[in-house]
Amino acid sequence: MSTATATALSERLPAYSLFAMILSGAGLPIYIYAPKFYADNFGVSLTVLGAVLFGLRLFDVVQDPVLGWLSERLGDARRLAVWIGAVLLALSMIGLFAVAPPLPPLLWFGITITGLFTAFSFLSINFYAQGVGKADTIRGSHMRLAAWRETGALLGVCIAAVAPTLLADYVESPFAVFAYSFAAITILAAIAMLPEWRGGVTNEPSPIREILSDKLARRLLILALVNAAPLAVSSTLFLFYVESRLNAPGMEGPLLVLFFLAAAASSPFWSWLAGKIGPKYALFIAMILAIASFAFVLTLGEGDTTAFAIICVVSGATIGADLTLMPALFAKRMAKISPNGGQGFGLWSLVSKFTLAFAAAALLPILEASGFSAGDANSEAALSTLTYLYALVPCALKLIAVALLAATSLEEG
Repeated sequence: MSTATATALSERLPAYSLFAMILSGAGLPIYIYAPKFYADNFGVSLTVLGAVLFGLRLFDVVQDPVLGWLSERLGDARRLAVWIGAVLLALSMIGLFAVAPPLPPLLWFGITITGLFTAFSFLSINFYAQGVGKADTIRGSHMRLAAWRETGALLGVCIAAVAPTLLADYVESPFAVFAYSFAAITILAAIAMLPEWRGGVTNEPSPIREILSDKLARRLLILALVNAAPLAVSSTLFLFYVESRLNAPGMEGPLLVLFFLAAAASSPFWSWLAGKIGPKYALFIAMILAIASFAFVLTLGEGDTTAFAIICVVSGATIGADLTLMPALFAKRMAKISPNGGQGFGLWSLVSKFTLAFAAAALLPILEASGFSAGDANSEAALSTLTYLYALVPCALKLIAVALLAATSLEEG
């Protein structure tokens, strides 16, 4: 065993990777699969599903800051609370994908997705807040912890994104098998992290107004919102784009693997590059590459699967920068202005989920209004709308993110 591996084990960093893995598996992939799953299997309208997802995120406007407030006041009950959250996460995933809806499908979708993302928020807030204190106790501080944590998260996204598609070749109910497997790994991850949860709080809870009044924290939250929106857009439309625009049904899984493996593999590189040239310039490079890759998508059409696969690798690598460097920057700021971290990461969780919900609420109705129908033959006008939404909207959003980053000094305070 190498010295670096032994050190990581002694610092319990693999437990952080595993926990990040299950959280990421419950996040982005569910936004990729859940709307299409309920549209295909239960005939629920894309517009209605988008409206439900957006409505739930309005609920998060209240819920996530409250969960952050609660996180900072749990004290000795933190371990139990996190354990309950993990069980809720596992059961909600099973309910969403493995249980035939005992209620009208749209209502059952709303109930299970609410349970899933409430648990996701609560666990994410506590997990990232715990990392603020953890980073001060290990070699390499925030960037090293972020590399382990976000690499685990990206691997979790890879596995969750491709598992249902791969399982479809071997089992009759791939989403049910995925849901039960996810639940089992969630319990294992919760057990692995049990020693890490701190009981007492060593600092006074941070009022949310203090975090929002901090210029750099506020800028990072706004930047995270705009910068994450392109990923939310492409994630919402990915399955539809591959199936209908590229006319490559069955390739969704392999292409998702390329995308998220590129993100996971690039994570250590972006951490290294940030150490060499600074996180701001590393993010600039990633954003410019993302804009170029999205722009190239505008030239693709039916049968251009190989070219799109190359784009998946390039754009996936840029996501590695976003998911590694942005949380590390925010955690570093929270360590200065909100050492407990709960309130700050309540806001961070809200921002992350809001981008996905906004994409679903804004884009799915536009897509449906253009005449697009999932799984059916579509007009050229509907397919053009799909392409513009998938590629042009992210380009515009990334350009805004570049401008925001240029105007943000990461050295304040």
